Amino acid sequence: MNLRKPAALVFVLATLLIDVMGIGLIIPVLPSLVKQLAGGEAAGAQMLGILTAVYAAMQFLFAPLLGALSDRFGRRPVLLLSIFGLGLDYLLLYFAPTLAWLFVGRVLAGITGASMAVVNAYVADVTPPEQRAKSYGLLGAMFGLGFIIGPVVGGFLGNIDLRLPFAAAAGLALVNALYGLFVLPESLRPEHRNARIGVRNLSPLVSLAALTRYPLVRNLGGSFILFGLANQVIFNTWVLFTEGVLKWSPAQNGAALALVGVLAIVVQAGLVGFAIKTFGERSTILGGLMVGVVQFGLLGLARTDLMFYIAIIIGSLSGVAGPAMQALISRNVTEREQGTVQGAITSLNSVVGIVGPLLATWVFAYYNGGGAGVRVPGAAFYLGGVCFLLGTLLTAIVLPREPRKTATLPGEPLPGEP
Repeated sequence: MNLRKPAALVFVLATLLIDVMGIGLIIPVLPSLVKQLAGGEAAGAQMLGILTAVYAAMQFLFAPLLGALSDRFGRRPVLLLSIFGLGLDYLLLYFAPTLAWLFVGRVLAGITGASMAVVNAYVADVTPPEQRAKSYGLLGAMFGLGFIIGPVVGGFLGNIDLRLPFAAAAGLALVNALYGLFVLPESLRPEHRNARIGVRNLSPLVSLAALTRYPLVRNLGGSFILFGLANQVIFNTWVLFTEGVLKWSPAQNGAALALVGVLAIVVQAGLVGFAIKTFGERSTILGGLMVGVVQFGLLGLARTDLMFYIAIIIGSLSGVAGPAMQALISRNVTEREQGTVQGAITSLNSVVGIVGPLLATWVFAYYNGGGAGVRVPGAAFYLGGVCFLLGTLLTAIVLPREPRKTATLPGEPLPGEP
């Protein structure tokens, strides 16, 4: 079978869509459940950060191993394992009577939560290098479609029963795993698989060394950390901000997140290829990142629904940066190490995910009734904006020096290197 034909990409896009729909279902209600079990807004905000940090810590420990396993045994079994683990996590969240059970669920989800790294490697397997930016844009579009359907349904179900979206998400994830079991083809050719996995692959710190073998990924490491910190702010304080400042219900959060999904489809499926063709890869990345900086400032200033929606619409244009950067990275990594490098990047993001949620939710709680002398509702968004700005400046310094040709084998100099 020709693994580069479009059908293989369609399979993984459909799998990702169902997966993201499940995640979108619980976003409008998870913070409310945590606050309910923690007994208050400030305590709930901090506890949400701790739970997210636990998830990230498990990803840090296990994502590189799963990425290496996908390089050895193929993408399909690892991806199916990740989806099945996610379904079990949602079931635990549905039945969890205490915060301790939420911790158990987050640990399980973190262990099997490397699916995005494997999906990225899968796309690199089935897509020619010159078409990868477009394919990664389609991944973003699937995220967008999932966030159109998931949050709307999750917000509606959450208004009926706060735990009902978790049951629906569990069903979607388990159906997704069953779907993939029967129709998802393997993407990694036998000749491109690593011969064995050594004991060194069990260490996430050793796995991170894979990033140093490729100058592009190594030089962007600082940017990844800063962007990760900024994104953690939005992920962990969106619902806390809208519920506490704008007084939104789960249904209102679901509708707003659905708009994010619509805009993501428009931008990533419709504008990524056009932007790269018109402005070039580097300008597309930097332009998208600068729009992201503006978005954080607007979110921090928002005190009305209209202003918050304006920030969402403007910020959607920053979505052109991610696929362009992902394509650039994939072209500078060999076929044999796509999974390992994607797993190492996920692991790096997970390190940020340990610190970021704790920092973001602490800042939000401190400046929203947690002890600060002055109330600053958008303080966490301002923090994210500073991180995003620093990451953008660092990326602008690094990108002009990067090679743009297909990767050589590890140990061989890349074009333009001495």
